[in-house]
Amino acid sequence: MADVAVEQHGVAAAYEPSLFGTYSKKIGMWLFLLSDSLTFGALLYAYSYGRISTPNWPTPFHSESIRNATLMTAFLLTSSLTMVLAVRASVFGKGKAVRGWLLATMACGTAFVILHGHEWSNLIAEGLTLPVFPAVPGHEASKEFANVSRTVPQFPATFFGLTGMHMLHVTLGVIYLGIVALRKKFIPILLGLWLVAWLATPSYSPFHYGAHVLLLAAIAASVIVFLKPKVYDSSDVEVAGLYWHFVDLVWMFIFPLVYLMSTRIL
Repeated sequence: MADVAVEQHGVAAAYEPSLFGTYSKKIGMWLFLLSDSLTFGALLYAYSYGRISTPNWPTPFHSESIRNATLMTAFLLTSSLTMVLAVRASVFGKGKAVRGWLLATMACGTAFVILHGHEWSNLIAEGLTLPVFPAVPGHEASKEFANVSRTVPQFPATFFGLTGMHMLHVTLGVIYLGIVALRKKFIPILLGLWLVAWLATPSYSPFHYGAHVLLLAAIAASVIVFLKPKVYDSSDVEVAGLYWHFVDLVWMFIFPLVYLMSTRIL
């Protein structure tokens, strides 16, 4: 990549080419993903260490949870394909196709979050919970799940910590793609989703307060798109794709480690 010459105070200057011959946004995303991989690596290590070092590690997941997690995996794998197609369309300058594939990716990601939230709600109602979670009124915890939370507290702590961090990343990824695809038009949609999530979830649910992630994201996105409006090009779509594929890759470690290896075989 050739040096870029500029005229500054009557003196010609030249900027050095970007690191590794690529643009700075892509380098910045790679550095962020490198640091984020350390976070997920620590969480995966904590779960694995707890599993190895704890006698009688619980296997509380039955066929219903595995079917649900398998469907979640299918949505994420499909979203990786639609993200690839969005990047490909952006290279050829097909704006409508890019928007369509990004929206399809967002739909798959949203389906994953909804299914994951449903899974969490069922497990919490059945007694797999943390001390910070409020009790679910009208639901008597099953003996199996209540015993898991009481006798092996490492399991719900690492399970909710790992899957909750991943669910947060998927949610932020959907918001990220929404800004790239729709820009300012996505802000009222995001605010509407926050309002629906806030009103639709019961007050005792962790998702009732987790819905505020959408509000905070809407505020941050508004600052970005209104102070620095722009049309996102193919490089922006590619950078967003890097983030999305990373989130999908992390789930490929979580699904077998947390779900398949913690399944009760009858």
